Amino acid sequence: MSPRQIYLLSPKELSPETIAVAFAKTSRSPKSFREIAAGLSDESSAEFHEKWVVGYGHASVAEHAVLHLAIENVSRLAVESIESNRLASYTEKSTRYQKWGREDFYIPPELKNHPLQENYIQTCHLLFDTYAKSLVPVRELIERQFPPRPGETEEIYDRRIRSQYVDSCRFLLPAASLANLGMTANARVLENAIRKMRAHPLAEVRQIGEEIKRVAQAETPTLVKYAEAVSYLIETGEDFRHKGHKGNQEINKGNWCTLIDYDPDGETKVLAAALYRFGGMTFAQALQTVRSAPEPERVQLAESLLGRLSRYDAPLRELEHTAYTFDLVLDQGAYAEFKRHRMMTQTPQALTARLGYALPRRIAEAGFEVPYRSAMQSAAEMYERMVEWNPHVAAYIVPNAFNRRVLFTMNLRETFAFCQLRAAANAHFSILRVALRVAEEIHRVHPLFAKYIKLPEGESWQSVEAEYFASRGRPPKLEYNLHQI
Repeated sequence: MSPRQIYLLSPKELSPETIAVAFAKTSRSPKSFREIAAGLSDESSAEFHEKWVVGYGHASVAEHAVLHLAIENVSRLAVESIESNRLASYTEKSTRYQKWGREDFYIPPELKNHPLQENYIQTCHLLFDTYAKSLVPVRELIERQFPPRPGETEEIYDRRIRSQYVDSCRFLLPAASLANLGMTANARVLENAIRKMRAHPLAEVRQIGEEIKRVAQAETPTLVKYAEAVSYLIETGEDFRHKGHKGNQEINKGNWCTLIDYDPDGETKVLAAALYRFGGMTFAQALQTVRSAPEPERVQLAESLLGRLSRYDAPLRELEHTAYTFDLVLDQGAYAEFKRHRMMTQTPQALTARLGYALPRRIAEAGFEVPYRSAMQSAAEMYERMVEWNPHVAAYIVPNAFNRRVLFTMNLRETFAFCQLRAAANAHFSILRVALRVAEEIHRVHPLFAKYIKLPEGESWQSVEAEYFASRGRPPKLEYNLHQI
């Protein structure tokens, strides 16, 4: 018997396409991976991919070719499209720990030589100027609440308190704000991402898709060269936009997070799935066993399934056998973090300025409410001027404070991951509010499992709202129609 071996096929020595072929050939070759790779060249690898991946559709081979992309100076609106691919990894410039300059915004190509271009630029400057001005009074407020520790340097002190004042000021940054991000994806995912981007209604995203294709072809010339725009995406999107009704955009304060669908029998099915996994019965038998069990026995089964979890453990996959669908309204800043949970199924509506905006309490307490509201009104008025011309481009001007709708479905296992991560001590208060509300809804319908979700003691979404927000709805003196939450 040959000894076990585990080793790397290093991208320092082999191209991503060659590594993909080496792994693919093992299905029919008795040779070791090293021996297979030694017999390959870039040319023979390209021929293999043309025949098997392109010709015969064995696309899974492309998953072994991994690329690391550095993407710089793209709008945060474009980032949403780039990061919409489930099977990829991303890290992006943080609005919580970095600050933006006056010119750090994107001017979409659609506005070139357009009558609204100068107004758009002026509004962006207003938002960024207001953002810069807000940093000083809000920081002074934080300094009074959290003074420096003895012997603490200014650099260390600023690093300690920065997120606490930047967290509130970031609500002023528009979707046009520039960002950098790193993306790691295999060639199969990347091809699909490029196809989606090249079919996007925004010129910026289409251009990014073309540039990513060009850069990726330097490493995987065969695997992404047929990544073209998907007419299905373009035509279907246009069809539904023309058929869809604008609907009622007025929202009552209490229903910003609504659990609209779940399985009342979900707890039983998850417990039955656990019995099924570790036993020898059919699933029907496992269901009957759980259904006929007295309540104390069900409680003990839940304890056995979830009671040993530490904060670093992921629950068993059997929790994926029940799911929840929510209709959620959250501010755009929170959505930027929410969208990273790609194991969910998310259906966001377009970013608009018609669902009201949030006013952070620290902005008001720092005496900055008037300029903040003035900037929001200017952004909303500019949005209304742009939206009739091009609703996609109009979204660039919308600040993080404005609310957005998203429909999402997640299973119970993802619920644990989302709620615990976004309710951690370092979570931004906007997404913390959402995590606590989601956990509350899960506890209402599935209390047997929800009690094992690790949340901060004594905190609720209502307490977060009271502590961090002065208001979350329509301000009283706007000169146009903003609907109240």
